[in-house]
Amino acid sequence: MAHQLRSTVNCSLLFTELPLLERPEAARKAGFGAVEFWWPFVEAVPPDRQVDAFVAAVSDAGVQLTGLNFFAGDMAGGDRGLVSWPKRAGEFRDNVDVVVGIGSRLGTAGFNALYGNRLDDVTAAEQDEVAAENLALAARAAAAIGATVLLEPVSGAERYPLRLAADALAVIDRVAVPNLGLLADLYHLAVNGDDVERVIAEHTSRIAHVQIADAPGRGEPGSGTLPLDQQLTALEAQGYSGWVGLEYKPTTSTEESFGWLPFSRRR
Repeated sequence: MAHQLRSTVNCSLLFTELPLLERPEAARKAGFGAVEFWWPFVEAVPPDRQVDAFVAAVSDAGVQLTGLNFFAGDMAGGDRGLVSWPKRAGEFRDNVDVVVGIGSRLGTAGFNALYGNRLDDVTAAEQDEVAAENLALAARAAAAIGATVLLEPVSGAERYPLRLAADALAVIDRVAVPNLGLLADLYHLAVNGDDVERVIAEHTSRIAHVQIADAPGRGEPGSGTLPLDQQLTALEAQGYSGWVGLEYKPTTSTEESFGWLPFSRRR
């Protein structure tokens, strides 16, 4: 790889052979200095002892928590966020306090707010109105600790309305707060048919975080056909200097799946 961008390991998809609290240490042993997670708890407001145990697992491993998702509902059951769900707005807002609290303790700079699937009993316009309010509220809370709220186009969820970079950017423009940025997952964008090279050329300044996986299959780089090296090099050339989240499903073991990235390039 020609680029010098730093990698952070998504421990919700990698090291899943280990209990969640053991994964930050496993990432450190594999040579990485940073991790990110989806929401690591069952409910929006978990007991304090669970939050403390999670914070300790990251701190004790000596890695940085670069990113954390807001509570997104029942992901395994198909939910993809609460941001645009009117009946669960209170739950989302309660979760914001927990997320920002964790971020303040661990120096986390990015919080991913999954937008939420379209609902049958609420109009799209109503959902978008609620989403704008929730995103503004979350962004203000994140700004207090110098963090950014991320909005991500996602694939594989039929009713999720943000599929292309342009969809997410339109929401960001509507909310119009300074610390709301695009999460460009190069895998999701490619699978959804976006022109990734054009997104990089035109919108790198609006990209607040990058994630990668190869396609087809969402495996590690090299397992598919996406030109990830070229895209990351282009991002860096356009001025992106943030983290690259390794958010893929390893085709073998997690350890073996890092073979594409030399040990010397992991920190």
